[in-house]
Amino acid sequence: METTPEAFVRVKGPDLIKPDGSKLYIVGTNLGNWLNPEGYMFGFQRMTSPRLINEVFSELVGPHKAAEFWKAFKDNYITEEDIAFIAATGANTIRLPFHYKLFTDEDYMGLTSSQDGFARVDSVIDWSRRNNLYVILDMHDAPGGQTGDNIDDSYGYPWLLEDEEAQQQFCDIWRNIADHYKNEPVVLGYELINEPIATYFDNQNELNSKLQPLHKRAVAAIREVDPHHIILIGAPQWNSNFEPLTDTDYDPQLMFTCHRYGGPATPDAISGFISYRDRSNRPMYMGEIGHNTDQWQADFVKVMKDNNIGYTFWPYKKRDNSCMMGIVMPEEWEEVVRYAEAPHHSYAEIRDANPDRAMAQLALDKFIEQCRFDKCQPQMSYITSIGLKYPSSSGIQPNTDVAELLIDNR
Repeated sequence: METTPEAFVRVKGPDLIKPDGSKLYIVGTNLGNWLNPEGYMFGFQRMTSPRLINEVFSELVGPHKAAEFWKAFKDNYITEEDIAFIAATGANTIRLPFHYKLFTDEDYMGLTSSQDGFARVDSVIDWSRRNNLYVILDMHDAPGGQTGDNIDDSYGYPWLLEDEEAQQQFCDIWRNIADHYKNEPVVLGYELINEPIATYFDNQNELNSKLQPLHKRAVAAIREVDPHHIILIGAPQWNSNFEPLTDTDYDPQLMFTCHRYGGPATPDAISGFISYRDRSNRPMYMGEIGHNTDQWQADFVKVMKDNNIGYTFWPYKKRDNSCMMGIVMPEEWEEVVRYAEAPHHSYAEIRDANPDRAMAQLALDKFIEQCRFDKCQPQMSYITSIGLKYPSSSGIQPNTDVAELLIDNR
């Protein structure tokens, strides 16, 4: 059934407006690692992208067992219990990073022609609807790679900006996603590309100049089927350099998304984002921020609230802390990390470094058990530092090693 425009969150100047006419100020978290695995969240430093992580697991236990791990990982890492917990903290939005391969017939996380992208995203949307949360769909890994580093599962260069076939695939996938969710008000918007064009390339300016035409092409593809949803636009150089994005008026439902890690927790740290927001008269949203001290995070929350920049902290769950929900790693996992960090460029190195296969399988099995909601350790001081509250009815005990910061969450 077709939904009217009034059912969706919409852009009005620098604000987001809910269907009831009230302002929406985004506060929430990212479901990082679930549909786009990152090595550091498993404790790896070298094998950092989904492709490289899968190589580690396939070398340890074989490709079929690795595929079984990925299915169990997707089944257990994020469940409705996690979504309900996020909602109980007072969050109103979840950013859902995903790999484009979830919507193709390419080999990814143990599947090929039977990829389950829509089923996985549908489940989050259903859970979020029951818990009164909005969902931002974030293509974290685009065809060809948009960043040129581990976070986009690329081959070391943002080939998307130069490859016509990749660009067409990118637009086709977004059109398919938009067609699927065009009548779904729980979806706040579509974030086209995460952190395009890293800072490492000599031809950075040339690449930057190709980004906005690609944005416009993808927006046009989405608008063929979906006239209503907001489209989120990120900037080159880790979502920080908005100067190459000179046209802000080619669609009425555009908003912008920035990222910030490190630096001072002061208004000066985001003055460029504020200035661009004011010039464009469009909402600006901090899609990723975090991995810092509780005090830094609390200070930055105040800066963002004072300047009308909503936020989703990164990430919700990972190994250890600096997240809302910490995974207590099995002791056998250190053997997996040791192998991942060892040289295995040749088959001889793979054989020499490989630990006992039964132990490796046990480590993977235990990880699946430990990543479940009821086995994880909520980080109370982290949760309160990002402007949320610890839900006393969660049924699990928080980590109270660090004194709780009390943040006014009104």
